[in-house]
Parts: sequence; C-alpha cells; structure tokens
Amino acid sequence: MRYGSDDKIVWQAKCLSTPEDIAGNIRSKAPDVLRIGLESVPVLCLDSRHAQATMSGQVNKTDKNDAYGLAQIVKAGWYREVGVKCLDSHAVRSMLGARAQLVGMRVEVTN
Repeated sequence: MRYGSDDKIVWQAKCLSTPEDIAGNIRSKAPDVLRIGLESVPVLCLDSRHAQATMSGQVNKTDKNDAYGLAQIVKAGWYREVGVKCLDSHAVRSMLGARAQLVGMRVEVTN
C-alpha cells in the first residue's frame, strides 16, 4: 500500500516475493517511500508478538486485512523492529544446543 500526502492509499498490489520483483514494484509504484512493511520479506522485520497484539482485535482475518494492519502499524511508527540473524548464527546456536544436550547426557551417564 502506498499512502499519499493526504494519507489515502494510492497503490496496493500483490507481487512475486523475489527481491527483483519487489524492488521493481517499489521503484515503479512508490519510489519516494520512507518505510516498507512486508509480512514475510525482511525489509522491515516486525516483532510478531507485538504486531499480533496490535492486530488481535481484527474481526475479519484475511491476508489482505493483515497486510493493511501491518501497513497501519508501520505508518504509525508503532512497532518493534527485530534483527534477522544470518544462517551462520543459526548454525552456531544449533551446535551449542547440541553440545549442551550431549554434555547433559554425559553427566547423567557418569552419575
């Protein structure tokens, strides 16, 4: 959704979720945009618990209404942004978790 200076929606559409398609749509339809909030693409990653709490009063839950609610949250600036961890961070965390589990099993067998 794109809002004009009078806060009216001037553009809303669906597009493929590849970076090229998203960037092309933004360049052609909203080149002067300040913030973008997308449900599943890490342009601006919203804290899901905070967004869910904000939109919990929604009566008619559809993808279109969810997108509208997220756009309203971003527009108002009332969101918590979270960082997206790289794949290396996830791999290290998995290894540390597996190591902790193995150490616990070893201590249990030793005792």
